[in-house]
Amino acid sequence: MAGFIYKIKNGFPVSFETEAPAIDFPQGKKSVLLFSKATGFRHGESIDAGKKVFADLATKNNWFLYETEEGGAFNPEQLAKFDAVIFNNSTGRVLSDDQQKALEDYVTQGGSLIGIHGSGDNSHHWDWYTQNLVGAEFSHHALDPHLQEATVTLNSVPDSLLVTGLPSAFMQTDEWYVFFDNPRAKGFNIVYAIDGEKIIPNGNMLWMKDKNFGMGKDHPVAWYRATGKGRTFYTSMGHDATAWGQAPFVKMLENAVNTK
Repeated sequence: MAGFIYKIKNGFPVSFETEAPAIDFPQGKKSVLLFSKATGFRHGESIDAGKKVFADLATKNNWFLYETEEGGAFNPEQLAKFDAVIFNNSTGRVLSDDQQKALEDYVTQGGSLIGIHGSGDNSHHWDWYTQNLVGAEFSHHALDPHLQEATVTLNSVPDSLLVTGLPSAFMQTDEWYVFFDNPRAKGFNIVYAIDGEKIIPNGNMLWMKDKNFGMGKDHPVAWYRATGKGRTFYTSMGHDATAWGQAPFVKMLENAVNTK
């Protein structure tokens, strides 16, 4: 158990791919980097489902989709050619210091970074990432029951294109993440939220007895903000494959790629 806890908090084993891959970027297409590397807890079913859904979205939207679980593409020259980078349940330490800096510069210079579920846990040990993508420090998720159904409610946001085609509310069964702070208070625009008083947020287990709190009535589950000239977007939804069968969840991510 101690080894498992270490892995999900720190990632293991950690190694970095530094060789730039050969990528043939086609002209006239939005280019999307789908990054699914995980050295922490691996949400395997959700990762695989996400790969399939994004491949379908790429066909629908005429995107060029480059899917990888290696970090070699995180160099300034190749990142600059992508319109959006997606962390598809990417957990643990997955990029070297230089690769992290390249991604930070990419976003602040106008790029788009999108994170899904596990990409917002506390296994990355990267201050810029936590502050600018997640916007709050992850504490825990509910354990008993683990997956719970909740009403996901749309909020009013400045970018109307981002919420085009999204329903005002839908039902979702997911692993609800609890953060120490509300990203709304950190200047993030909340796209969707749940009523945190209608779930059981208790995450206590074994020797951990201080994870019996939630985020209160206003419990955001998807948010975004401008970061430099770019944008970050994160959703804590997407724990398992069933999320990818939810049309509102998929449409929200499609919009996040198509708008900036």
